[in-house]
Amino acid sequence: MNDLSGRLTAEIPSLVLEGASFLHRGQVLLSPLDLRLTGCCRTLVMGPNGAGKSLLMRLAHGLLTPSNGCVHWEGRTPRQAMVFQRPVLLKRSALANLSYALAVNGTPRRLRKPRAREALERFGLATLEKRPARVLSGGEQQRLALARAWLLDPEVLFLDEPTSALDPAAIKAVEDAVQEFHQRGTRIVMSSHDLHQARRLADDVLFLCRGKVIEHAPAETFFTAPASSQARAFIRGDLVL
Repeated sequence: MNDLSGRLTAEIPSLVLEGASFLHRGQVLLSPLDLRLTGCCRTLVMGPNGAGKSLLMRLAHGLLTPSNGCVHWEGRTPRQAMVFQRPVLLKRSALANLSYALAVNGTPRRLRKPRAREALERFGLATLEKRPARVLSGGEQQRLALARAWLLDPEVLFLDEPTSALDPAAIKAVEDAVQEFHQRGTRIVMSSHDLHQARRLADDVLFLCRGKVIEHAPAETFFTAPASSQARAFIRGDLVL
């Protein structure tokens, strides 16, 4: 199946976790889990605070190595990018942040600034190109991080609570960007605590609690007929213990 960018979405490899767990100082933070994420979907990783959402995202992206088990891609490793809750930005201008990412990616020098400016324009940051990235507002920093990811043309994009603590306008801008990535054929894996956001974005939901995957279901099934008492409580807005 061809997406709008011409990418064959069927070619995006599946992400497989086999008995993957993570321990820190003898404490089990993520219990052994078996999981397979396939296709060009939008998976929302949800659960209460401390459930292990961010940890799972870092394991999936390869930033952490599981204590036991394995995490691998079937076939080849796809191009990936990750946007964090607090973007990691260089101490330089917005334009220079994007130009540096292109340099690291091997883009010829003559093409870096034009492509960086195009990305800034796409994400509504053209007037801020000379402003130091670290003095931008939270929403602007997230859009800059998304612009940087866009330039890398990822096949898989991980987003770890990218709209946490943002105002409604900034949340909408980030969600619009996520949708644009997906329309381009990018596979989305995104953690969120916001049920309304998940209803807007998710194709499927991965629900964690106490370091365990409790449910993985299509979004419609998860929100209308959750299988577990923990998920039902979470959807009601109750405390999940």
